[in-house]
Amino acid sequence: MILVPLLVSLCGGAGAVARFALDGVIRSRWASIVPLGTIVINVSGSLLLGVLTGLLMAGVESSNVKIVIGTGFMGGYTTFSTAMIETVRLLQQRRWVAAGINGIGMMILALAAAVLGLFLGTLA
Repeated sequence: MILVPLLVSLCGGAGAVARFALDGVIRSRWASIVPLGTIVINVSGSLLLGVLTGLLMAGVESSNVKIVIGTGFMGGYTTFSTAMIETVRLLQQRRWVAAGINGIGMMILALAAAVLGLFLGTLA
């Protein structure tokens, strides 16, 4: 079936565009010692993916919906590799506190958001 891979590709592109747009808005409006846009994107993406997974576990969504939205849109929207590159750049600049906040803080916040999303999704 070619429809699901096509939808995953299209949604992945849409997720990447959403990430680019949101990151641009955040960077233009708020100065921060850490890459705030990437943090907001990864934490919100973890929350939404948790909700989607919870809905699937509760039987509300189909597995194709999870594949298309979860793998496609959320895969394009979230950006773990960018987060790690930004953390390494902060380390290279010897901005130790900012690197710690960015790397460790984002992992903790993203995990907490995913757990919260999973909980919220299973309430349906």
